[in-house]
Amino acid sequence: MKTYLDWSEYQDAGMGDAYADIPKRGGDFAKAVAVCINSRQCETLARGVMCPSFRLDQDPNLSTGGRVRLLKAALNGELGNDGLFTPELGEAMDLCVSCKGCQRECENNVDMSRIKVEYLAQLNARKGLSLRARLFSELPELLAKQHWLIRLTAIRNRHPWIANLAERLLGISRHSPLPEPVYTARQTTLKEIEGGQPVVLFADTFCNHYAPDILTAAVEVLQAVGCQVTLIGVRDGEERYCCGRTYLSQGRIEEARQQAEQLLQKLAPYAESGMPLIGLEPSCLLTLRDEYRALGLGEMADLVAGKAVLFEEFLVKGVKGGKLNLPWSERAIASQQPVVVHGHCHQKAVGAMKSMRKVLKQIPGISFEMVDASCCGMAGSFGLEAEHYETSKAMAEQALLPALSARPEALIVANGFSCRHQIKVQADRPALHLAQLIRLRMG
Repeated sequence: MKTYLDWSEYQDAGMGDAYADIPKRGGDFAKAVAVCINSRQCETLARGVMCPSFRLDQDPNLSTGGRVRLLKAALNGELGNDGLFTPELGEAMDLCVSCKGCQRECENNVDMSRIKVEYLAQLNARKGLSLRARLFSELPELLAKQHWLIRLTAIRNRHPWIANLAERLLGISRHSPLPEPVYTARQTTLKEIEGGQPVVLFADTFCNHYAPDILTAAVEVLQAVGCQVTLIGVRDGEERYCCGRTYLSQGRIEEARQQAEQLLQKLAPYAESGMPLIGLEPSCLLTLRDEYRALGLGEMADLVAGKAVLFEEFLVKGVKGGKLNLPWSERAIASQQPVVVHGHCHQKAVGAMKSMRKVLKQIPGISFEMVDASCCGMAGSFGLEAEHYETSKAMAEQALLPALSARPEALIVANGFSCRHQIKVQADRPALHLAQLIRLRMG
């Protein structure tokens, strides 16, 4: 069986264990599947993230363990010669939202998100790529080169008949407005900070094209804590860099690898010099720390991964003493603003919510609470897909939407782009990135 990701880190997994139950074919990929020991931790409705699809109707096949059982059966030939492409396995994998909850919460750290990328690559090789998958995966390039897409998105959102047509032709839900790119990026001024700590800020596709105010806020906060900021991935320069996350999400591994190689070539010299590589969008930055190591990119991927940090992680670990000595406004200090915080699934998977909490505790004039919820349901493009819209909405209704409804007076903080969009669509409320909240409280 040909595999598309590098699974060599699992080459010794389960070896010598008579109970490992490694499938007969699939090589190291099969060993990655077999790390599951069927403890059924994923079949829970308790605190945490794992497993969003199981939580909806408690179908065991829609848990991490259920997917593993089906994958093992397929790799063992128990589902026929084309076991990987059976409807039963297809449905189970289709409803995995790649939250990475199992990567953290499962006692054996099953990485179903990465397994799904491989599964989609296998599916694409067999059945080809849909036009919708092509559009979603190529979004960063389309936004950079096809400016008509900005106007077309706005027209689609304002004319129901176009949304209906897009659902019939592309399978994009007519019920959900699409995120609208902005026409012009807000100008971000990079100041010379004498003796400032040099850092790189990765300007991802979503901040660049949908929320440049977040990028501006992050630059201003970093400069205020004494950082000399270098922007990589900037929108208006001739050079444009993307992490390849959208390609990975659709199983287009070779295209993702090409994007990754370009970005690594750009970032590696900064990483070699010891500069932190700061990211704002969890799914993009954490692609550098996680998926890049599965693309077979060698030592350069390890080098960059070792310096890649989320914005909130840097403010806790990278700023001297972890103290935010910022020019807080007197009005902010005197106020008492409630804040509700929803964590991106990938933030939770790497334990970054601890850093969020530590930063929030240093912001004067706010009282905050963390929403105890699983996936918001948007999960990248998942909630925009016609066949998934109701499932996406149901995921949001389990815990996130009730928590927001209970605090109508609160500001909402959500660092994930898709999380903010889901909150806008389902709760009709705006959400801020942490960088925006901090900037808002500064003088």
